[in-house]
Amino acid sequence: MYDTDRGIEELSARRGDEDVSLTWLAERMREFVDLFPEFEDPVDRLATWLARSDDLDDD
Repeated sequence: MYDTDRGIEELSARRGDEDVSLTWLAERMREFVDLFPEFEDPVDRLATWLARSDDLDDD
């Protein structure tokens, strides 16, 4: 298990029943980067991966 799995598990446990929009998610990601600018690159990579995930399914 990666260290990040704990955060993913907590997210799922606390908010797994909620419906959220991608706009809400993008705002939370922007807020996170504003608070923790050292994580700008990984957050940007995740956002790009999420935006293009449909492209991966076409292969």
